[in-house]
Amino acid sequence: MLELGKMAIFSSLSREEALSVENFFIRDSRKKRETIFSEGDPPSWFYMVIEGKVKITKLSQEGKEIILEVVGPNDIFGGVAVVRDLPYPANAIAMEDCSLLKISREDLMAILKRFPAVTMAIFQNLGLRLQNSHESRKEIALEKVLARIASLLIKLGKSGEKTAEGVLLDTKLTKQEIAEMVGTTVETSIRTMSSLKKEGILGEKNGSILIRDMERLKEKTSL
Repeated sequence: MLELGKMAIFSSLSREEALSVENFFIRDSRKKRETIFSEGDPPSWFYMVIEGKVKITKLSQEGKEIILEVVGPNDIFGGVAVVRDLPYPANAIAMEDCSLLKISREDLMAILKRFPAVTMAIFQNLGLRLQNSHESRKEIALEKVLARIASLLIKLGKSGEKTAEGVLLDTKLTKQEIAEMVGTTVETSIRTMSSLKKEGILGEKNGSILIRDMERLKEKTSL
């Protein structure tokens, strides 16, 4: 089975149907920090991540980049704009070297008409993503920085690697990126992360964040 077999939104298709659909997809690759699309661009392409990570961002009124979401392997992005035929509402930027699949809006809409189950799966995915986006914005508005950073690390830890030392995040994040994802300054991000390391809750391994004590990290979300 080709890459579509790993995508939850296409799980309802038979092997033959998936193979026929995959003929409409085009392989794409992007280098780290390369812009895939910008806010306001026409919704020409619907994307899927095969390898790597993509960050979805917007600029604040002060011109500061805020990361709304990180999209990883076997997930989609650009869907809301493409399905609704509206300009992309945010920017998509490669966080690391990425391997992608993309399909034109015209071809995607033809596939959705042909396979109603895929349409439903995409709408369920988009609905969940919008809910998570609203929750993230609420956290930024209402919670303290420590709680926001703890919540972010817990979310990222769900797809991390479980080791004897703890959970190793599969995305290498800079203090700048963490600050952007929780809506704070780099200085505050550095102080908070340093404090969590001193408490033994976090560590570092091969340049990635290591969550040494998940239970104590969860306690920080209620402070």
